[in-house]
Amino acid sequence: MRATPASAPPLSVPVALRLAMHLLVGALLIVAVVREQARPLVVGLALLVAVVYAVGPLTPAIERRRRNAAWWLAALLLAWLGLLIVTPDAIWLAFPWFFLLMHLLPLWPGLVSVAVVAGLAIGGFAWHQVSFTVGMVIGPVIGAAVAVAAVLAFQALHAESERRRELIAELESTRAELAAAERQSGVLGERERLAREIHDTLAQGLSSIQLLLSAAGRTLADPRADRPALERAAGHVELARRSAADNLAEARRFVRALAPAELQGRPLAEALDRLCRTVSAESGIAVRFDSTGGAGSIPTPVEVALLRIAQSALGNAVQHAAPSAVRVTLSRLDSVVALDIVDDGTGFDPSTAAPTPNDSGGFGLASMRSRAAELGGTLTVESTPGTGTAVAATFGIGDGHDLD
Repeated sequence: MRATPASAPPLSVPVALRLAMHLLVGALLIVAVVREQARPLVVGLALLVAVVYAVGPLTPAIERRRRNAAWWLAALLLAWLGLLIVTPDAIWLAFPWFFLLMHLLPLWPGLVSVAVVAGLAIGGFAWHQVSFTVGMVIGPVIGAAVAVAAVLAFQALHAESERRRELIAELESTRAELAAAERQSGVLGERERLAREIHDTLAQGLSSIQLLLSAAGRTLADPRADRPALERAAGHVELARRSAADNLAEARRFVRALAPAELQGRPLAEALDRLCRTVSAESGIAVRFDSTGGAGSIPTPVEVALLRIAQSALGNAVQHAAPSAVRVTLSRLDSVVALDIVDDGTGFDPSTAAPTPNDSGGFGLASMRSRAAELGGTLTVESTPGTGTAVAATFGIGDGHDLD
């Protein structure tokens, strides 16, 4: 066991043990006085020992600093030695002194002091006897050994208790940090969800409304517009109104984390077909939908992801690619479902697209990739400037059981 540094204060002792030590010292002093029939010299020296001993518990500075404790112990042992010279019954006080020495002094000085006090106890007791016997040695030695073992055991238990307390404190700190990290992750996750939903629904819807109203505004501003042109403008305004109503309902649904309205009571293929017809009507671009493969069920989270990916890809095509035609194909083969969106627009270089959203854009591709990755799917984008763009999302759906 490592020694406690000389400058460090001793370990704190429970109040019950302190009280027991005080009672033991007081009782042993009374026994010594009574057995000597209250001789004045014994009474005086016993009172001196009691006063010096009382100074220790009543002076906090003694226990806080090793040096102060050493001076106090020296004074206490000198007073006790005087009492031991006049009465052999003072030998019993060596036992509490062993505890004090081991408690207040560093390990090795304490062991040396215990050995010295044991020797003084043996010599002092022998001073009053006619002959020297082995029993005079055994008692103090056993007492010293018991005291040393008890103090070392107490210190070991205290050290173990401190280690456990530190581990518990570290565990609580780690748990608090983990909880904070989980809360932060939840906040970031919710922000990402809202950002994706806003991009794939509200942003696309507002873009469509802007295009429709712009077309209607140009017609209404043309003084040469005839009745059919005005009717087309009115149709654009009506489509914009419907799109605004749909987007308002969708905003309310994704705030409540509900499935898209397009998937309520209808299969994915029907929702995609309706989306393609709506985009075609709003943009004037020929958007065609095809569905191939089996007709088995698709897990709801995958359906939502595929619908949102289609909305985002079509929105990107209408806003940035200026295509004349777009083809959307939903395919299912055994345990795999795939969605392909191919346009004949201007195309772009995928290597220059932002991998994550930034102030200049890039949220569409990042949103689609994130949606695919969250469900273990893949998203592939193939495009070359001037040759159009192909977006392919693929998900493994196992035996068709719902993932949510």
